Amino acid sequence: MADRPDLDQATALQQEMWSKGDFAMVAGVVYNTAEILAEALGIVPGERVLDVACGSGNGALAAARRAWGNTTGADFVPALLERARERAAAERLEIELVEADAQDLPFGEASFDVTLSIFGAMFAPDHAKTASELLRVTKPGGRIGMANWCPDGGLEGLFMTIVKHTGGPPPGTVPPILWGTEDHVRELFGDGVGELKMERLPSRQAFYSADHYIEFFRSYFGPIQTAFEKVGPEGEEELANDLRAWLESANVAGDRALVIEPEYLQVIATKR
Repeated sequence: MADRPDLDQATALQQEMWSKGDFAMVAGVVYNTAEILAEALGIVPGERVLDVACGSGNGALAAARRAWGNTTGADFVPALLERARERAAAERLEIELVEADAQDLPFGEASFDVTLSIFGAMFAPDHAKTASELLRVTKPGGRIGMANWCPDGGLEGLFMTIVKHTGGPPPGTVPPILWGTEDHVRELFGDGVGELKMERLPSRQAFYSADHYIEFFRSYFGPIQTAFEKVGPEGEEELANDLRAWLESANVAGDRALVIEPEYLQVIATKR
């Protein structure tokens, strides 16, 4: 019988990894996903909204524009919360930002009309606890919205390359990208939701070249930074070559540029 995974250790490792670089820069690449999800959730003025694992605030900002404030963002990386504060101040949007783990949210039951997470809560190691928390803080009849990368949506080359060179997450933990499958989402939310709509959508990401992508993500994206740190100087060329090979195979722009269009699963659930 396999040992139970140490989820506390896995969470600490996730927090350390996402604290590297500056994910606010990477969040700009997927900015439009937040606007699409906020529209699909039908947020209206006065509704209370929570953005879980909010990072630098893409979802919180999109929600606050529609709810006229009344929005809270929660994340366990203080530096990203500070970037979200800067952005909210620049746009003159009222957003409360709270340091918190998606697996243990510091809010009462049924506190929010809308709870959302964009490429955030999916990375919390304890999937069942995360789903339970999303349900717990949402009012009956409220909506839960998520954007989760699909395991077969075009980013599998990135995830497989990271795992190849780092050994992957602690043994026994569940892969984050299972959140991008309909069956896993249905199993996690179970009877806690009534209506459940799911749709695969593309996320267009444009760069000058594969080398531009690698340089950008190596500078700002915690998982890639961690991978390069683990392989060290002697392994960085092989890692870069593997990333380059994946990017060139996924490129849809030909010789003009590097454009990839990975798919994510947009989830809209109504709590019972």
